[in-house]
Amino acid sequence: MIGDSLSAGTGDPSPGYAALGWADRVADILRRTHPDLAYLNTSEIGATTARALATQAGRMVAHDPDLVHVPCGANDLFHPQPDFAEIERALRHVFELAAGTGAELTAFTLGRSFVVPRFPDWPDRVRRLNAITRQLAADHDAVLVDMWDHPVNSRPNLLSADRIHFSTSGQAVLATEIVKALAAVLDKRQGDFA
Repeated sequence: MIGDSLSAGTGDPSPGYAALGWADRVADILRRTHPDLAYLNTSEIGATTARALATQAGRMVAHDPDLVHVPCGANDLFHPQPDFAEIERALRHVFELAAGTGAELTAFTLGRSFVVPRFPDWPDRVRRLNAITRQLAADHDAVLVDMWDHPVNSRPNLLSADRIHFSTSGQAVLATEIVKALAAVLDKRQGDFA
């Protein structure tokens, strides 16, 4: 697991939900079938894609993973004028390094509830970044969870107080969607060999 606060699963608590981010929830689920699971999350709050490459990618490769979540570059959108060509180059490099490990890759797009009012073009920025993420996921046969139009976006209590990160109720939904998507891939592969 590399990336930023979204990869880390940062979020405020929700009543009735364990105080776990989506990544920790997925690791807990995987440990039920693989108790010896070695889980590494190098995510850094505030990390851009370039910073994730510089400070985390080497540890990810050295971990020799079977499963890697690839970040979607959300913090790259906070620049006054995001350079989408550079964002795509950096994300492509992350996807290539992760794919080079031989691991199964997962990624997700940003939801439409993720809004930063100080940028009037924010929805367009997110759409452009999501398009890059979708293309790179397709290019690298990654398991993609598309959160842009997911029904969870309509929950009034979805976001944390910062209005950026999912609360733990949203983290639980994201973990569920990642696990469902991984299960679908495994079912398909088993069907291919039957």
